[in-house]
Amino acid sequence: MKKVALVTGAGSGIGRASALALARAGYYVVLNGRREQPLQFTAEQASNLADQFMVVPGDISDPTTVEAMFNQVSEHYGRLDVLFNNAGIGAPPVPMEELTFDQWQAVVGVNLTGAFLCTQAAIRIMKAQAPQGGRIINNGSVSAHAPRPNSAPYTATKHAMTGLTKSTSLDGRRYNIACGQIDIGNALTEMTQRMTDGVPQADGSVRAEATMNVQDVANAVVYMAELPLSANVQFMTVMATKMPFIGRG
Repeated sequence: MKKVALVTGAGSGIGRASALALARAGYYVVLNGRREQPLQFTAEQASNLADQFMVVPGDISDPTTVEAMFNQVSEHYGRLDVLFNNAGIGAPPVPMEELTFDQWQAVVGVNLTGAFLCTQAAIRIMKAQAPQGGRIINNGSVSAHAPRPNSAPYTATKHAMTGLTKSTSLDGRRYNIACGQIDIGNALTEMTQRMTDGVPQADGSVRAEATMNVQDVANAVVYMAELPLSANVQFMTVMATKMPFIGRG
């Protein structure tokens, strides 16, 4: 029986690379993101696996949209084996006191509320299917451990993702649902290209930072997904070896 995975934020970067890696590993993959065109582009990157993709655009911060998406997955495939809560956005890098409420709310809506709504919907499917169970993987980012300057909304939601991961891991046990978190640092994507030019540091300077191939992240996601449900990677940090994360800044 071929397994089914759903990837949020699948239209670019880590989400796109992970979705393609899961398809190559034999999964049917549901691609979610806010815009349909980037999702279609993701599917076109593996044209020989076109029948393994389902494109379902939608805003995961909206409960009605999430319910409809997971209903569509259930009706089409009859089960869900892996959810990768990957979608995430940031706010403008301005001092905390200058952020607007709408900017804060937008980040919380996608990064935290969206992950919660998708987790909730996934659990409903996973606990009801036969065989029972599944796996939920959360993208925590190294921001789940340490902030960058002027990143309060993103950092707060990624710290909260760790709490969601732990609660899901605990509450999912009775249903054979495993939940783990992958914390990613400086994978080279469209979003992180600026790191090679220079990004603000804790001491106020601006310096270029080392990056790593996004495919290495995708391979780690597949590794987590492929474990038997009797085993779980609770937390994994995958980062560019020379990024300034370990140490004093």
